[in-house]
Amino acid sequence: MEFEESGIGEECGVFGCVAAGEWPTQLEVAQVLTLGLVALQHRGQESAGIVTSNGASPPTYTTLKGMGLVNTAFPPDALLKLRYGNLGICHTRYSTTGISELQNCQPFVVDTLHGKIAVAHNGELVNAHALRKKVMRHGVGLSTCSDSELITQLLALNPPLEEQDAPDWVARIKNLMTETPTSYSLLVMFKDVIYAVRDPYGNRPLCIGRLVPISKLHSTGAEEEDTEGWVVSSESCSFQSIGAKYYREVLPGEIVQISKHGVKSLSVVPRPEGDLPAFCIFEYVYFARPDSIFEGQMVYTVRQRCGRQLAIEAPTDADVVSTVPESATPAALGYAQQSGLPYIEVLCKNRYVGRTFIQPNTRLRQLGVAKKFGALTDNFAGKRVVLIDDSIVRGNTISPIIKLLKEAGATEVHIRVASPPLRFPCYMGINIPTKEELIANKPEFQNIAGYIGAASVQYLTVEGLVSAVQQGIASHQDDERIGSSSKSSKPVGHCTACLTGKYPVELEW
Repeated sequence: MEFEESGIGEECGVFGCVAAGEWPTQLEVAQVLTLGLVALQHRGQESAGIVTSNGASPPTYTTLKGMGLVNTAFPPDALLKLRYGNLGICHTRYSTTGISELQNCQPFVVDTLHGKIAVAHNGELVNAHALRKKVMRHGVGLSTCSDSELITQLLALNPPLEEQDAPDWVARIKNLMTETPTSYSLLVMFKDVIYAVRDPYGNRPLCIGRLVPISKLHSTGAEEEDTEGWVVSSESCSFQSIGAKYYREVLPGEIVQISKHGVKSLSVVPRPEGDLPAFCIFEYVYFARPDSIFEGQMVYTVRQRCGRQLAIEAPTDADVVSTVPESATPAALGYAQQSGLPYIEVLCKNRYVGRTFIQPNTRLRQLGVAKKFGALTDNFAGKRVVLIDDSIVRGNTISPIIKLLKEAGATEVHIRVASPPLRFPCYMGINIPTKEELIANKPEFQNIAGYIGAASVQYLTVEGLVSAVQQGIASHQDDERIGSSSKSSKPVGHCTACLTGKYPVELEW
């Protein structure tokens, strides 16, 4: 919950769709793109953009962009201009680089020697400064501060040994991947195909879905010939709302071509020898929607395991378990299951109040928590409460909640946090406050319980978090090996840099 209040956010979400079969298609590609993007709205609320193509040679690209939420950026009348698209990509933005203006809204479209390309990007380049200089040395001007425009211009540059009459997009993408190791998931649209790309460390998520007839959506009998189209998304949570079945993840370092003929893996760019993947572990902790699937496991299930692990590491003498609505609810349920304590609700959330930093005067500022939450007094009066939260970032959100519960009758309020303390900033696409702002780096952290008014405070350890995440991956890989002739397992690794300060690659500034 405090992640939300502290303004911590994911940089963006990307989504793409290609209609299968004959073109022009009967599939309403623009509607699929819009609904897919709405399902990714939690990944960015600043701006949204769609680019569609008719897939002809040369293609006609149509662009629609706007500030704010998807439904605000794309009014129904405006979507009509996209109705002739046979494929398209789209993007919703939460900026970590680049100012909040329409010019920074993605996807970016540029002319290349071989025609237009459109690019949508999730992530943040760790060596962007050096890459900007390189692009400018080629005489290319950059009109925005966005890493995504930088990626687009790098893709437009001819790679070594490319023939002049035909673009080798695999070579161009590989050239980009050798220039910058992380962090990005990309969608690149050229003519009648979309290239889905994930950096070699797999830091940001990307997965593929298959659009099938609604009658086949929940059956196991949907065959390849039933395919109405292909979609690619930052998260699989978008698939159900558009009638798509989860197909597979894009692997770290993989370049996948998606066309009306199907999905084809073109290449996998390896990491330096000995380096493990570095999927962002905070996708599991907070950023992803609970119904999304990463690495063969549902995010909700991982959060429950985190709660169970927290109960093992930090048991409490208490009467009831609860949570601050609602991102930490799965962890609270897991804690209750493991501890044997009953789970109850202690707070009722007013969903129509904005973030607590939007305060017009002193009196309302003092009422900030009280106007956002109501105490369900009958559930906990006279009882000791264990309150599970997903984080304590600065400490200025949880403290008034504890005060509210104690004034409403809780005899004790113990705080258990289902993630380790945040200690370091992220340079790979997550907007985290500066190191100095984080409560874990302040003197008050030594007596954080007293500072926030709790009876006790304990966090999940880094080892506990990694164990909870990787337990499900190991189980999934065992299941895969049972039905496969291959006995080898894929390497598993996660980025914990914001917790440990150990970044997966050397940072360049």
